[in-house]
Amino acid sequence: MRLTQGLYAFSQQLIRPLGTRPILANGLIMATQLAFPTLSYSDDDVTAATQGMEQTPPPRETQVTFKNYREPGYNQWAFRNVNAPFATLSIPREGKITRLKYKPNPKLGELQFSDGFGNQVSVNQALENSYTDGIVVLRNNTIVFERYFGGMNQHDQHIWFSATKSLVSTAFGILVAEGKIDLNASPADYIDELKGSGFERTTIQNVLNHSSALTFKENYTDINADFLKYYAPALNMGYIPGGREAQPETSEIYGVHDFLGRFIKADNSLQPRDVFDYNSSNADVAGWLISRISGMPLHDFIQQKIWSQLGTEHDALIAADRAFRAVATGGMSTTTRDAARFGQMILKRGKVGKKQVIPKSWIDATLSISDIDRNKMNANPNYQDNSWIAYKNMWWLLDAEKGEYAAVGVHGQVIYINRAANVVIAYFSSQPTASASRNPYFQSKLFAAQAIAKKMSR
Repeated sequence: MRLTQGLYAFSQQLIRPLGTRPILANGLIMATQLAFPTLSYSDDDVTAATQGMEQTPPPRETQVTFKNYREPGYNQWAFRNVNAPFATLSIPREGKITRLKYKPNPKLGELQFSDGFGNQVSVNQALENSYTDGIVVLRNNTIVFERYFGGMNQHDQHIWFSATKSLVSTAFGILVAEGKIDLNASPADYIDELKGSGFERTTIQNVLNHSSALTFKENYTDINADFLKYYAPALNMGYIPGGREAQPETSEIYGVHDFLGRFIKADNSLQPRDVFDYNSSNADVAGWLISRISGMPLHDFIQQKIWSQLGTEHDALIAADRAFRAVATGGMSTTTRDAARFGQMILKRGKVGKKQVIPKSWIDATLSISDIDRNKMNANPNYQDNSWIAYKNMWWLLDAEKGEYAAVGVHGQVIYINRAANVVIAYFSSQPTASASRNPYFQSKLFAAQAIAKKMSR
């Protein structure tokens, strides 16, 4: 059972007791394992909402809705069933499945390290106490550690949230390598609708590095902020009364692309490239560029160029905005193992087997950072006491020399890459709050991943 962690956990209980007091669910359907042995998970971590959603009809007090899907407790079920609260688009798998060997090493779960609360714990304890939904550790095409919690299993999809940005950046690199995109050009050179917007004066490279100098700010907590009033409803991922009843003929901002072109302005107190200011709208611009230049909807481009090439075991989903276009900034949903397969391709510098899926030069470019990149991260007060050293091409860097970096999403979604240790670790979570920068639950899992990588690099 998840243990309370001092005042931080108590503050989360004030949000909604339903989500922070897991209740034992009876009669859960255990995961079928096919060729694999039955995997363990802590069934006392099933929240009341997840338990209720297994009933027909669900009790009113545990009903997951579009309004509450991110709230503690409700999010556990919602994050692995996003096609219920969201509109989604399909990204089908193709071809032969890349078979993963299965040689679990239970000792990895026993590794001791200092967690985000400063306590000495084992990897297993950290996972159990930090709202983990699933984790896969992959090395040399072999699963060496895998656990699921709260009834999740290896066939369940789970939303990536902003880890999607790293996938979109990976797809973006294909067009760069083909000479179809100039990173020093303005996005408005390719998308006329961005002329006059805050994106016109910046370069595409600044967009990928979230250094666009915009007035629009990322804000998950202020209900009066533009982020929650206009952007999230346009994405079709945030509830406001009447938001889903909006119609294109009567709405100035209907889909997210309307928002990008008509709402976002330049911050004239800054110059592009001057500061790192994490802003999801940059990823939406990157996705729009992919669609405009390739002539394909973003989800189709990802399917043809990446997902069909990975040997994934399952289809993927991606959330759709109000205009039913793929949400580049945070919509991907896959199984944990398939997320690890994507990470393994990144670890192998764009290769799946002998096939070069993503240009090696683009994968390597992410790890080529400058003093400017480092200084921008250091100067941002939100990240000064964190492990990140830079943000490049929509990836979070920990150690460029070792090739240690990650795709990161809110509520605890991570695909961790460590070249030096030859390890990929994909894990999904249903943490009660969105923020990752100082969240001790998020930090506990990241530190656990680093402890595993350190052990395996010996």
